[in-house]
Amino acid sequence: MSELFNEVDEEVRRDQLKKLWDRYSIYIVAGLLLIIASVGGWRGYQYLEAKKAVEAGAAFDKAAELSEANKHAEAEAAFADLAAKAPAGYRVLARLRMAAEIASRDQQAAAKVFDEIAADGSVGVAERDLARVRAAQLLLETTTYPNMKTRLEAAAGPDAAFRHTARELLALSAWRANDAAAARQWLDLIANDGATPPSLRSRAEALQALLPPVAKS
Repeated sequence: MSELFNEVDEEVRRDQLKKLWDRYSIYIVAGLLLIIASVGGWRGYQYLEAKKAVEAGAAFDKAAELSEANKHAEAEAAFADLAAKAPAGYRVLARLRMAAEIASRDQQAAAKVFDEIAADGSVGVAERDLARVRAAQLLLETTTYPNMKTRLEAAAGPDAAFRHTARELLALSAWRANDAAAARQWLDLIANDGATPPSLRSRAEALQALLPPVAKS
């Protein structure tokens, strides 16, 4: 008797499953196809992005070779093209290199491009600080210490990636402005930072020696 009940239960289950399949099979198949299409689309996207990155890397290397060969106009054009069309990471690098190429013919124009990068919130903090430092390097001989301080004070903070160069530029600018107190402030930061590169530390010590002695109270 129990076997008969089992057979009946099994038949009922099969009948229920068949009804469910007849009613919902189109949705199940559509869902599976959607999953397959999504996975395939994602794989395709990854392949295309990787392909773009490889192509951008090769183009970047070619532009760098033009720069090394002193073909600055051609290098500038190549980096400009990458800045407009390359994947995000290469676009930022290309903008920085394009500005460097512009500096070979027009330092003021190059500083402006670096300033644009520094003001771009979509660019990473380290890259923006680098742009600030590069603009300041170009303007060191022509701008005032207050302007340099406005430009570089944030980049000279304790955790900033390019703080050592920023501090050196600020010390040099203050020294050029005959502001010994400000120059000494930045040189002390350089001296007291254990991560200061040895070559920069040596330059800072040489500049320190040029400053007038601190007046005794």
